[in-house]
Amino acid sequence: MHATCRIVIVAGVTALGIASHASGAQQTVNATLLSDAIQLETHNVKSGRVTLDVKNAAGNNMEHELVVLRTDLPDGALPVSKGQVPEHKLKKIGEVEDIAPGKSKRVSFKLSPGHYVLICNKPGHYESGMHTALVVAP
Repeated sequence: MHATCRIVIVAGVTALGIASHASGAQQTVNATLLSDAIQLETHNVKSGRVTLDVKNAAGNNMEHELVVLRTDLPDGALPVSKGQVPEHKLKKIGEVEDIAPGKSKRVSFKLSPGHYVLICNKPGHYESGMHTALVVAP
């Protein structure tokens, strides 16, 4: 009888551990960089640690990057100067640079609630359509 009680207690503690770990789990969003677009697996996440798994699947054989900006501007309405978005004029959260064709990189950020824009800021890439929005809910 004591062995049965121990098994139940261990199972209960294990279940509690898994539940508490899951509630604080990191979110991962797959981001695919194409020649003229950025596709996200989802455009809505909860605040906290968010990992972006970024793959360069563009058919143009070019390196790309993914820059995360916090702004209330729509993703297609950012200012552009000489073919690039002036990141210093916006709230830049971070970026993952120089993703070779066919390669992937991961980057994590702690995101607070708000509206974010993800762009490739290589010259001319934003203007060709490489941008998308991400909404972070509380």
